[in-house]
Amino acid sequence: MPDPSTTSWGQSNQFLQRAYDLTGAADAEQLYNEWADSYDFDIVHEYASPQRAVEAVIKNLDDNKPNFKILDAGCGTGLVGDEFKKSSLNGKFTLDGLDLTPGMLAAARKKNIYTDLETADLTKPINRTDGSYDVVTCVGTLTKGHVGPAVLNEFVRVVAKGGLVVGTVHEDIWESGGFKSVVEGLEKAGQASVVSTDGFGILKGEWSGGIMLVLRKK
Repeated sequence: MPDPSTTSWGQSNQFLQRAYDLTGAADAEQLYNEWADSYDFDIVHEYASPQRAVEAVIKNLDDNKPNFKILDAGCGTGLVGDEFKKSSLNGKFTLDGLDLTPGMLAAARKKNIYTDLETADLTKPINRTDGSYDVVTCVGTLTKGHVGPAVLNEFVRVVAKGGLVVGTVHEDIWESGGFKSVVEGLEKAGQASVVSTDGFGILKGEWSGGIMLVLRKK
């Protein structure tokens, strides 16, 4: 999710301003339920993270399989699904989505891209079996006031051996929020290898603001 302080567009959007002041799951659910109907309209013209995350998946994916099972964690209204549908993987994936907010899931459901959509609090264990996905994506959720780094352990758990975890992390909290430390721990424990922690532009036309985290499960 873009930082509202970086553009006049962000500064004028009351929902985006509130998103960076969230204090817990209840606040987040209320905000995103209110925002669901206009979220795509408010975000899509400036927000580059979904497209760049899908590009990172395609760049690092072994594409020999006829179909890939993907979990979009914190899927919101389905912007990542939109990008997968427009990509070279169209027709070659099965996409499930998890989100805290029923209103956002309802918006995603209307797109008819996701096979299964469920409410889930990503600060708690994910109700999926070990190794059940080829790819886990998490875009715009690993940011200020949202979900902390412990969820990375769950993402690695539910992805299959050799599979990818691709997440966007706001660069301001990459170290201070503990994400770098958790990633280093996963690598040290031999659970995942770090493919990328490159910086990227959260907004279109920019090249900074986020960390594109790509892990491959060992």
